[in-house]
Amino acid sequence: MLKRVKETLRDAPVVKFGDYMYFVHPVTDGVPEMTPTLLEEIVDEIVKIADLDCDRLITAEAMGIPVTTALSLKTGLPFSIIRKREYRLPGEFKVDQQTGYSNGTMSINGVRKGDRVVFIDVVLSTGGTLRAIVKALRSIGAVLKDVIIVVEKGEGKAALEKELGVCIKTLVKVDIVDGKVWIIG
Repeated sequence: MLKRVKETLRDAPVVKFGDYMYFVHPVTDGVPEMTPTLLEEIVDEIVKIADLDCDRLITAEAMGIPVTTALSLKTGLPFSIIRKREYRLPGEFKVDQQTGYSNGTMSINGVRKGDRVVFIDVVLSTGGTLRAIVKALRSIGAVLKDVIIVVEKGEGKAALEKELGVCIKTLVKVDIVDGKVWIIG
């Protein structure tokens, strides 16, 4: 029931970037440290809820990498990383991304038309990263089998699901109230 994840989220410090309230947690930031038991708890839950009848797992650099690596090891599925840099490889697809606290260009390599993929990320707040990646995967012609997010922050998920026509599965929902992380539900 994600006991460790919820405990560590409740204790996570909150910092402010401009007007954006940001919680700092091992899963979402690698700070202070990611423990094997925390990672294993997350991966076990993903295996329970995800449609893993796919060709590959996809994640975005950087914090989705530990969770997706562990999931790959557990399931035997290969994975690709959407990188924050350009490699100029044949078939590379650029993604313009904008979040509540940053923006930039990301690059997708190794995903082809018809690939059945599951996208995994660690946090959904503004939806900027997910929106850009879903649109890019569709432009490539990949089949998005599932979207799994470890931590959902705020109220944007339902509108994003409607906009993108996807079901977003989240493990834990949180909000920041008075400078503290609160678990919802």
